[in-house]
Amino acid sequence: MLSKEHIQAALRPIAEPKLKRSLVELQWIRDMMVKEDRVSLTVVCLEKDEETQKLLEREIRDRLADAGVSHVHLRFREASEREREEAVGEQPGEAGGKEPSDEEVLRKGHAAGLEKLPILDPKSGVKFIAIASGKGGVGKSTVTVNLAVALARRGQRVGLIDADIYGFSVPDMMGIEEVPNLDEGAIIPVERFGVKVMSMGFFIQENNPVIWRGPMLGRMLRQFFSDVDWGELDYVLLDLPPGTGDVALDVHQMIPHSSEIIVTTPHATAAFVAARAGAMALKTNHEVLGVIENMAYYECSACGQKDYIFGRGGGARLAETLHTGLLAQIPLGAPDNHPAEPDFSPCVYKQDSTVGRIYDDIALQVINKYAKD
Repeated sequence: MLSKEHIQAALRPIAEPKLKRSLVELQWIRDMMVKEDRVSLTVVCLEKDEETQKLLEREIRDRLADAGVSHVHLRFREASEREREEAVGEQPGEAGGKEPSDEEVLRKGHAAGLEKLPILDPKSGVKFIAIASGKGGVGKSTVTVNLAVALARRGQRVGLIDADIYGFSVPDMMGIEEVPNLDEGAIIPVERFGVKVMSMGFFIQENNPVIWRGPMLGRMLRQFFSDVDWGELDYVLLDLPPGTGDVALDVHQMIPHSSEIIVTTPHATAAFVAARAGAMALKTNHEVLGVIENMAYYECSACGQKDYIFGRGGGARLAETLHTGLLAQIPLGAPDNHPAEPDFSPCVYKQDSTVGRIYDDIALQVINKYAKD
Protein backbone atom coordinates (compact mmCIF):
# COMPACT_ATOMS: atom_id res chain seq x y z
CA MET A 1 0.00 0.00 0.00
CA LEU A 2 1.29 3.47 -0.87
CA SER A 3 2.38 5.75 1.96
CA LYS A 4 3.76 9.27 2.24
CA GLU A 5 7.18 7.83 3.02
CA HIS A 6 6.99 5.73 -0.15
CA ILE A 7 6.12 8.79 -2.23
CA GLN A 8 8.84 10.94 -0.65
CA ALA A 9 11.43 8.26 -1.36
CA ALA A 10 10.35 8.16 -5.00
CA LEU A 11 10.55 11.97 -5.34
CA ARG A 12 13.75 12.53 -3.34
CA PRO A 13 16.07 12.49 -6.42
CA ILE A 14 14.15 15.35 -8.06
CA ALA A 15 16.07 18.60 -7.62
CA GLU A 16 14.84 22.18 -7.74
CA PRO A 17 16.26 23.35 -11.10
CA LYS A 18 17.92 26.56 -9.84
CA LEU A 19 19.09 25.44 -6.40
CA LYS A 20 20.10 21.91 -7.49
CA ARG A 21 18.74 20.54 -4.22
CA SER A 22 16.16 17.86 -3.58
CA LEU A 23 12.62 19.20 -3.40
CA VAL A 24 11.93 16.69 -0.63
CA GLU A 25 14.93 17.86 1.43
CA LEU A 26 13.88 21.48 0.92
CA GLN A 27 10.41 20.45 2.16
CA TRP A 28 9.00 21.92 -1.03
CA ILE A 29 6.70 18.97 -1.62
CA ARG A 30 3.62 20.09 0.33
CA ASP A 31 -0.01 19.14 1.08
CA MET A 32 0.54 15.50 0.16
CA MET A 33 -2.55 13.30 0.20
CA VAL A 34 -2.35 9.57 -0.55
CA LYS A 35 -5.51 7.54 -1.21
CA GLU A 36 -4.97 4.02 -2.52
CA ASP A 37 -3.31 4.59 -5.92
CA ARG A 38 -4.06 8.33 -6.01
CA VAL A 39 -1.66 11.06 -4.94
CA SER A 40 -2.28 14.80 -4.62
CA LEU A 41 0.51 17.25 -3.77
CA THR A 42 1.77 20.82 -4.15
CA VAL A 43 5.21 21.62 -5.54
CA VAL A 44 6.96 24.85 -4.50
CA CYS A 45 9.24 26.32 -7.19
CA LEU A 46 11.86 29.03 -7.00
CA GLU A 47 10.59 30.33 -10.35
CA LYS A 48 7.21 29.27 -11.68
CA ASP A 49 7.91 29.60 -15.39
CA GLU A 50 5.99 27.38 -17.78
CA GLU A 51 9.00 25.45 -19.12
CA THR A 52 10.38 24.62 -15.66
CA GLN A 53 6.94 23.53 -14.50
CA LYS A 54 6.51 21.20 -17.48
CA LEU A 55 9.90 19.57 -16.89
CA LEU A 56 9.24 19.08 -13.18
CA GLU A 57 5.73 17.76 -13.81
CA ARG A 58 7.01 15.22 -16.33
CA GLU A 59 9.72 13.95 -13.97
CA ILE A 60 7.33 13.77 -11.00
CA ARG A 61 4.70 11.87 -12.97
CA ASP A 62 7.31 9.45 -14.37
CA ARG A 63 8.79 8.67 -10.96
CA LEU A 64 5.38 8.26 -9.33
CA ALA A 65 4.25 5.99 -12.15
CA ASP A 66 7.33 3.81 -11.51
CA ALA A 67 6.31 3.77 -7.83
CA GLY A 68 2.86 2.41 -8.70
CA VAL A 69 0.80 5.61 -8.60
CA SER A 70 -1.97 5.57 -11.20
CA HIS A 71 -3.51 9.01 -10.67
CA VAL A 72 -1.55 12.17 -9.83
CA HIS A 73 -2.96 15.63 -9.08
CA LEU A 74 -0.27 18.33 -9.05
CA ARG A 75 -0.37 21.99 -8.08
CA PHE A 76 2.55 24.38 -8.48
CA ARG A 77 3.18 27.62 -6.62
CA GLU A 78 6.06 30.05 -6.49
CA ALA A 79 8.13 30.20 -3.31
CA SER A 80 7.36 33.02 -0.91
CA GLU A 81 10.06 35.53 0.00
CA ARG A 82 10.62 33.75 3.32
CA GLU A 83 10.94 30.35 1.64
CA ARG A 84 13.46 31.79 -0.84
CA GLU A 85 15.56 33.30 1.94
CA GLU A 86 15.59 30.08 3.94
CA ALA A 87 16.42 27.89 0.93
CA VAL A 88 19.24 30.14 -0.30
CA GLY A 89 20.51 30.67 3.25
CA GLU A 90 20.82 26.92 3.76
CA GLN A 91 22.92 26.35 0.63
CA PRO A 92 25.85 24.08 1.58
CA GLY A 93 29.26 25.72 1.67
CA GLU A 94 28.00 29.31 1.76
CA ALA A 95 28.25 30.02 5.47
CA GLY A 96 31.74 31.50 5.09
CA GLY A 97 32.58 30.71 8.69
CA LYS A 98 30.14 33.28 10.01
CA GLU A 99 28.44 32.31 13.25
CA PRO A 100 24.65 32.52 13.16
CA SER A 101 22.92 34.99 15.48
CA ASP A 102 20.74 33.77 18.34
CA GLU A 103 17.70 34.77 16.29
CA GLU A 104 18.87 32.67 13.33
CA VAL A 105 19.58 29.74 15.64
CA LEU A 106 16.05 29.92 17.03
CA ARG A 107 14.39 30.35 13.63
CA LYS A 108 16.38 27.78 11.67
CA GLY A 109 17.03 25.40 14.56
CA HIS A 110 20.32 23.93 13.34
CA ALA A 111 22.99 25.50 15.54
CA ALA A 112 25.02 22.97 17.53
CA GLY A 113 24.21 22.59 21.19
CA LEU A 114 21.29 25.04 21.40
CA GLU A 115 17.80 23.63 21.82
CA LYS A 116 14.70 25.39 20.48
CA LEU A 117 12.77 27.39 22.99
CA PRO A 118 9.37 25.96 23.96
CA ILE A 119 6.55 27.02 21.66
CA LEU A 120 4.84 28.95 24.47
CA ASP A 121 7.90 31.05 25.26
CA PRO A 122 7.36 34.60 23.95
CA LYS A 123 10.98 34.52 22.69
CA SER A 124 10.06 31.74 20.24
CA GLY A 125 8.53 34.36 17.97
CA VAL A 126 5.34 32.35 17.47
CA LYS A 127 2.26 34.55 17.21
CA PHE A 128 -0.83 33.04 18.86
CA ILE A 129 -4.29 34.05 17.67
CA ALA A 130 -7.37 32.71 19.45
CA ILE A 131 -10.56 32.72 17.38
CA ALA A 132 -13.52 33.25 19.73
CA SER A 133 -17.27 33.79 19.64
CA GLY A 134 -19.98 34.44 22.17
CA LYS A 135 -22.22 31.61 20.98
CA GLY A 136 -22.11 28.57 18.76
CA GLY A 137 -23.34 28.40 15.18
CA VAL A 138 -21.73 31.61 13.92
CA GLY A 139 -19.09 29.86 11.79
CA LYS A 140 -16.12 30.36 14.11
CA SER A 141 -14.45 27.10 13.11
CA THR A 142 -14.96 27.83 9.40
CA VAL A 143 -13.27 31.19 9.90
CA THR A 144 -10.39 29.58 11.82
CA VAL A 145 -9.74 26.93 9.18
CA ASN A 146 -9.86 29.32 6.23
CA LEU A 147 -7.75 31.99 7.91
CA ALA A 148 -5.11 29.35 8.73
CA VAL A 149 -5.07 28.14 5.12
CA ALA A 150 -4.95 31.73 3.81
CA LEU A 151 -1.92 32.48 6.01
CA ALA A 152 -0.20 29.31 4.77
CA ARG A 153 -0.90 30.31 1.16
CA ARG A 154 0.96 33.53 1.88
CA GLY A 155 4.04 31.55 2.85
CA GLN A 156 3.54 31.60 6.63
CA ARG A 157 4.29 28.54 8.76
CA VAL A 158 0.98 27.85 10.49
CA GLY A 159 -0.26 25.55 13.24
CA LEU A 160 -3.93 25.09 14.13
CA ILE A 161 -5.16 23.78 17.47
CA ASP A 162 -8.77 22.67 17.58
CA ALA A 163 -9.33 23.79 21.16
CA ASP A 164 -13.11 23.48 20.84
CA ILE A 165 -12.74 20.22 22.73
CA TYR A 166 -16.46 19.48 23.15
CA GLY A 167 -17.36 20.50 19.60
CA PHE A 168 -14.22 19.56 17.65
CA SER A 169 -14.80 19.76 13.91
CA VAL A 170 -11.57 20.92 12.26
CA PRO A 171 -10.39 17.51 10.92
CA ASP A 172 -13.72 16.92 9.17
CA MET A 173 -13.89 20.49 7.86
CA MET A 174 -10.43 20.20 6.31
CA GLY A 175 -11.05 16.73 4.86
CA ILE A 176 -8.41 15.09 7.08
CA GLU A 177 -8.68 11.31 7.11
CA GLU A 178 -5.41 10.41 8.85
CA VAL A 179 -4.26 10.70 12.46
CA PRO A 180 -1.03 12.05 14.00
CA ASN A 181 2.03 9.80 14.14
CA LEU A 182 4.46 9.27 17.01
CA ASP A 183 8.18 9.91 16.55
CA GLU A 184 10.41 9.10 19.53
CA GLY A 185 7.59 9.90 21.93
CA ALA A 186 6.58 13.17 20.28
CA ILE A 187 3.26 13.62 18.48
CA ILE A 188 3.64 14.73 14.86
CA PRO A 189 0.67 16.88 13.81
CA VAL A 190 -1.22 16.17 10.60
CA GLU A 191 -0.44 18.63 7.82
CA ARG A 192 -3.17 19.72 5.39
CA PHE A 193 -3.14 22.67 2.97
CA GLY A 194 0.21 23.65 4.49
CA VAL A 195 -1.29 23.87 8.01
CA LYS A 196 -0.19 21.64 10.91
CA VAL A 197 -3.29 20.49 12.78
CA MET A 198 -4.02 19.04 16.22
CA SER A 199 -7.51 18.20 17.45
CA MET A 200 -9.29 16.16 20.08
CA GLY A 201 -11.07 14.62 17.11
CA PHE A 202 -7.94 12.58 16.34
CA PHE A 203 -8.24 10.77 19.67
CA ILE A 204 -11.99 10.17 19.96
CA GLN A 205 -13.37 7.09 18.24
CA GLU A 206 -16.61 7.07 16.23
CA ASN A 207 -17.59 10.62 17.17
CA ASN A 208 -18.22 9.68 20.81
CA PRO A 209 -19.04 12.56 23.16
CA VAL A 210 -16.34 14.07 25.38
CA ILE A 211 -17.52 13.80 28.99
CA TRP A 212 -14.72 15.54 30.84
CA ARG A 213 -14.46 18.12 33.58
CA GLY A 214 -12.52 21.37 33.27
CA PRO A 215 -9.17 20.20 34.73
CA MET A 216 -9.03 17.25 32.32
CA LEU A 217 -9.66 19.58 29.39
CA GLY A 218 -6.88 21.84 30.59
CA ARG A 219 -4.43 18.92 30.75
CA MET A 220 -5.30 17.86 27.20
CA LEU A 221 -4.78 21.41 25.96
CA ARG A 222 -1.38 21.56 27.68
CA GLN A 223 -0.40 18.32 25.95
CA PHE A 224 -1.11 19.96 22.61
CA PHE A 225 1.65 22.41 23.47
CA SER A 226 4.11 20.21 25.38
CA ASP A 227 3.93 16.82 23.64
CA VAL A 228 3.53 17.87 20.00
CA ASP A 229 6.53 18.44 17.73
CA TRP A 230 5.30 21.55 15.92
CA GLY A 231 8.60 22.34 14.24
CA GLU A 232 9.13 25.98 13.31
CA LEU A 233 5.99 28.12 13.18
CA ASP A 234 5.08 31.74 12.57
CA TYR A 235 1.44 31.52 13.70
CA VAL A 236 -0.68 29.23 15.84
CA LEU A 237 -4.45 29.65 15.53
CA LEU A 238 -6.67 28.29 18.30
CA ASP A 239 -10.30 27.49 17.60
CA LEU A 240 -11.81 28.21 21.03
CA PRO A 241 -15.12 26.85 22.31
CA PRO A 242 -17.90 29.45 22.20
CA GLY A 243 -18.42 31.54 25.29
CA THR A 244 -16.12 32.22 28.25
CA GLY A 245 -15.72 28.81 29.88
CA ASP A 246 -12.84 26.76 31.27
CA VAL A 247 -10.94 26.22 28.01
CA ALA A 248 -10.97 29.91 27.10
CA LEU A 249 -9.72 30.75 30.60
CA ASP A 250 -6.95 28.13 30.33
CA VAL A 251 -5.85 29.57 26.99
CA HIS A 252 -5.68 33.08 28.39
CA GLN A 253 -3.61 31.85 31.33
CA MET A 254 -1.28 29.63 29.30
CA ILE A 255 -0.65 32.16 26.54
CA PRO A 256 -0.69 35.62 28.10
CA HIS A 257 0.81 37.09 24.90
CA SER A 258 -1.89 35.76 22.57
CA SER A 259 -4.23 37.96 20.55
CA GLU A 260 -7.86 37.35 19.67
CA ILE A 261 -10.27 37.62 16.74
CA ILE A 262 -13.98 37.68 17.55
CA VAL A 263 -16.48 36.11 15.14
CA THR A 264 -20.14 37.13 15.07
CA THR A 265 -23.09 37.24 12.72
CA PRO A 266 -24.83 40.55 11.85
CA HIS A 267 -27.69 39.80 14.25
CA ALA A 268 -27.79 42.18 17.20
CA THR A 269 -28.17 39.37 19.76
CA ALA A 270 -25.18 37.44 18.40
CA ALA A 271 -23.06 40.57 18.51
CA PHE A 272 -24.24 41.34 22.05
CA VAL A 273 -23.23 37.88 23.26
CA ALA A 274 -19.91 38.02 21.35
CA ALA A 275 -19.06 41.20 23.24
CA ARG A 276 -18.66 39.06 26.38
CA ALA A 277 -15.89 37.03 24.74
CA GLY A 278 -14.19 40.23 23.62
CA ALA A 279 -14.54 41.78 27.06
CA MET A 280 -12.94 38.71 28.62
CA ALA A 281 -9.95 39.08 26.29
CA LEU A 282 -9.56 42.77 27.17
CA LYS A 283 -9.88 42.15 30.92
CA THR A 284 -7.08 39.58 30.73
CA ASN A 285 -4.90 42.05 28.77
CA HIS A 286 -5.18 40.25 25.43
CA GLU A 287 -5.27 42.36 22.29
CA VAL A 288 -8.34 42.01 20.08
CA LEU A 289 -7.02 42.06 16.51
CA GLY A 290 -10.48 42.65 15.07
CA VAL A 291 -13.98 41.39 14.41
CA ILE A 292 -15.13 39.17 11.54
CA GLU A 293 -18.80 39.34 10.63
CA ASN A 294 -19.77 35.96 9.19
CA MET A 295 -22.96 35.23 7.24
CA ALA A 296 -23.12 38.97 6.62
CA TYR A 297 -25.43 38.67 3.61
CA TYR A 298 -26.61 36.31 0.90
CA GLU A 299 -25.63 37.27 -2.64
CA CYS A 300 -27.83 36.00 -5.48
CA SER A 301 -25.68 34.14 -8.01
CA ALA A 302 -27.97 35.15 -10.87
CA CYS A 303 -28.43 38.90 -10.27
CA GLY A 304 -25.83 39.79 -7.63
CA GLN A 305 -28.38 41.32 -5.26
CA LYS A 306 -27.42 41.15 -1.59
CA ASP A 307 -30.05 40.09 0.96
CA TYR A 308 -29.21 40.78 4.61
CA ILE A 309 -31.18 37.86 5.98
CA PHE A 310 -29.64 38.00 9.49
CA GLY A 311 -29.86 41.77 9.82
CA ARG A 312 -27.15 44.38 9.43
CA GLY A 313 -24.54 46.18 11.46
CA GLY A 314 -23.82 43.70 14.25
CA GLY A 315 -20.15 43.30 13.36
CA ALA A 316 -19.50 47.03 13.10
CA ARG A 317 -21.24 47.71 16.43
CA LEU A 318 -19.26 44.94 18.12
CA ALA A 319 -15.98 46.31 16.73
CA GLU A 320 -16.88 49.76 18.02
CA THR A 321 -17.72 48.35 21.46
CA LEU A 322 -14.35 46.55 21.64
CA HIS A 323 -12.44 49.54 20.22
CA THR A 324 -11.10 47.52 17.32
CA GLY A 325 -11.67 47.19 13.58
CA LEU A 326 -14.03 45.16 11.40
CA LEU A 327 -11.68 42.87 9.47
CA ALA A 328 -14.25 41.52 6.98
CA GLN A 329 -17.86 40.76 6.19
CA ILE A 330 -18.12 37.24 4.83
CA PRO A 331 -21.22 36.24 2.83
CA LEU A 332 -23.42 33.25 3.60
CA GLY A 333 -22.52 30.25 1.46
CA ALA A 334 -20.46 27.09 1.11
CA PRO A 335 -17.32 26.23 -0.89
CA ASP A 336 -17.84 24.98 -4.43
CA ASN A 337 -15.90 21.77 -3.79
CA HIS A 338 -16.64 18.36 -5.28
CA PRO A 339 -16.00 15.08 -3.39
CA ALA A 340 -14.26 13.64 -6.45
CA GLU A 341 -11.46 16.23 -6.19
CA PRO A 342 -8.19 14.68 -4.92
CA ASP A 343 -7.78 17.41 -2.28
CA PHE A 344 -11.45 17.67 -1.37
CA SER A 345 -12.45 19.37 1.86
CA PRO A 346 -15.98 20.36 2.85
CA CYS A 347 -15.17 23.81 4.23
CA VAL A 348 -11.94 25.20 2.73
CA TYR A 349 -12.57 27.84 0.06
CA LYS A 350 -10.42 27.78 -3.06
CA GLN A 351 -7.86 30.54 -3.31
CA ASP A 352 -9.37 32.12 -6.43
CA SER A 353 -12.99 32.05 -5.19
CA THR A 354 -14.78 35.19 -3.99
CA VAL A 355 -14.71 34.12 -0.35
CA GLY A 356 -11.18 32.74 -0.73
CA ARG A 357 -10.03 36.22 -1.73
CA ILE A 358 -11.76 37.71 1.33
CA TYR A 359 -9.82 35.35 3.59
CA ASP A 360 -6.63 36.20 1.73
CA ASP A 361 -7.27 39.86 2.52
CA ILE A 362 -7.86 39.04 6.21
CA ALA A 363 -4.57 37.10 6.29
CA LEU A 364 -2.77 40.10 4.79
CA GLN A 365 -4.32 42.40 7.41
CA VAL A 366 -3.15 40.06 10.19
CA ILE A 367 0.40 39.88 8.78
CA ASN A 368 0.55 43.66 8.44
CA LYS A 369 -0.74 44.20 12.00
CA TYR A 370 2.12 42.12 13.40
CA ALA A 371 4.65 43.71 11.04
CA LYS A 372 3.87 47.12 12.59
CA ASP A 373 4.57 45.90 16.14
